[in-house]
Amino acid sequence: MMEVTPRQPSSGGVAPIGSQPIALAAGALVLILLGVGGIAVWRSYTGNTPEQDRVVAARQLQARAALASEQLVEKTRGLEATQQESIDQLQVVQDQLQTVRRLLAAQQADTKRLSEQVSALTEAVEGLRHSFASSQAPEASAAPSPRNKAVRTRSHAGRSAHRGHARSRS
Repeated sequence: MMEVTPRQPSSGGVAPIGSQPIALAAGALVLILLGVGGIAVWRSYTGNTPEQDRVVAARQLQARAALASEQLVEKTRGLEATQQESIDQLQVVQDQLQTVRRLLAAQQADTKRLSEQVSALTEAVEGLRHSFASSQAPEASAAPSPRNKAVRTRSHAGRSAHRGHARSRS
């Protein structure tokens, strides 16, 4: 069988990784620098940098926000104008309604006054009828006098003659 013997550092083989930490750190640093340099060259060649993209995106968002804000302000002003117009129209309607109420109240007062006057006139006419009826009752019971009858006959005859005379002229 073979025996495993520890190697000596002087034997000319590769030294263990942990034995030269400075060389390892230098190699890692070179790899990192090459990577960063490659990324920088690639970005400059394509002209595409995330920082610029972020700035552009932020500016676009600000522009959209400003546009939305302006639209909201315009809509708000439009709503304010519409609301003011509605308030003005409502005020006009309220004024018209108040005027109609006043006219209706005046018309009702006139109607009441006229109704009272008609009632008073009706009572006066009824009173005159009763008075006339009571004054006619004693005259009707008395016999008509011959003089009144003759006057009536003459006036009736005169009318008939006058009518006949008017017909002959035609």
